[in-house]
Amino acid sequence: MSDLVKEFNEYRVRMNEVILSKNNLVMKRLWNLDTNTYEEGVLNKQTKEMLGLVASMVLRCDDCIKYHLGKCFELGITTEQLYEIFAVANIVGGTIVIPHKRRAAEYWEELMIEVFNTKGSYTKTLYLQRTFQHEYNNK
Repeated sequence: MSDLVKEFNEYRVRMNEVILSKNNLVMKRLWNLDTNTYEEGVLNKQTKEMLGLVASMVLRCDDCIKYHLGKCFELGITTEQLYEIFAVANIVGGTIVIPHKRRAAEYWEELMIEVFNTKGSYTKTLYLQRTFQHEYNNK
């Protein structure tokens, strides 16, 4: 795993554990609400993650952007789709989003490199991307 991706994921997990270990009911409810928001519903998970990514870019939250990029990657969002998401974020948020788009592009490239460096994962990711693309185009 690339250092950029590994460091982000490890930090996020570690700090989430610290926060949740304080047993604050409001924080636990917030985490639960966040988790349930992105579950399958009338909108599928891919659509919800794409919406989350646009919102995160417009709000200029780099940690949020990385999180949603990881989820989009796991769900098989293609690079072509990702750059359309970037375009929507730029239209909604304006040019102030461009620096965040640069960092998002860097993080996405790191995720893609990871696929090439992990035996077997490349085939799975291609399968997921092709499956989602097929479902997306046939709706």
